[in-house]
Amino acid sequence: MIAEALQKRAKLVDEAIPKFLPITPPDELYRAMRHLLDAGGKRLRPTALLLAAEAVGGKPENLLPAALAVEFVHNFTLVHDDIMDDADIRRGLTTVHKKWGTSRAIIAGDALFSKSFEILSCARSEPSQIVESIELLSKTSTDICEGQWMDMNFATKKDVTEEEYIRMVEKKTAVLFAAALKIGAILSGANRDVARALWDFGCRTGVGFQIYDDVIDLITPEEILGKAQGGDIIEGKRTLIVIHALSKGIVIEALGKSNATRSEVSAALLALKESGSIDYAMNKALNFVETGKSALNVLPDSEAKKILIALADYMIARKY
Repeated sequence: MIAEALQKRAKLVDEAIPKFLPITPPDELYRAMRHLLDAGGKRLRPTALLLAAEAVGGKPENLLPAALAVEFVHNFTLVHDDIMDDADIRRGLTTVHKKWGTSRAIIAGDALFSKSFEILSCARSEPSQIVESIELLSKTSTDICEGQWMDMNFATKKDVTEEEYIRMVEKKTAVLFAAALKIGAILSGANRDVARALWDFGCRTGVGFQIYDDVIDLITPEEILGKAQGGDIIEGKRTLIVIHALSKGIVIEALGKSNATRSEVSAALLALKESGSIDYAMNKALNFVETGKSALNVLPDSEAKKILIALADYMIARKY
């Protein structure tokens, strides 16, 4: 049920992309902007925006420009993330900077970012609601940059606290999901309490999803994960799992050791498991998602509300 419901709304977003972002001169710029968009993706953020609109009695078809605006911001971050990580592949395709060069990829990312606000202004809502939504998406974009900066700083910071990690994940990952939901509510005329509840749902479940992903990356076998197990440990990432273990005095020899052997990584994974840090992070993820779902109690029962709750459950039900 959940997969079909999400796919139905994602299809609306897919079909609207060529309409709002056609290939026009200079053609290669727009091909670079469309590269990752045309490659597909789950469309979770724009779908969440449309579901929020439905849940408060709005008309999703009026909000497709806003849904695209959120997806464009997301793809702008992906283009720039790939540049920073010097990644080769994204969604099964050559990354934008590998295909068009770094300088042109930066321009394509910037153009996606600016285009998002132009398109958001086309939503069929009251002018005051559009202005509020533009302000929110702008603030959210700044938060994403702050979160990325914090994450990069954590790589060399030895004493990252749990509170700092949660704040970083909120900014880097969760706020765009939360903003999508709140924008859907604002543009549909929801009152402030309802709009805030949808924000809280997005923010809390977004943090829960990220913590859960960190756990899955550690405990999933390589043949299923599709990459080396324990990559986060080798890279020295201060995930909640690692932060909890270090706070208990656990020594992780492979942490940040680029040439760590398989046996060293296996020893690190065992230490994290035996210390209870993996279970601790998993329980934290589940708690964030449950508190997020409870924020939706202010909404009347509807098909859209059921789908949002099912989405939260779906994201933490997967094993890999």
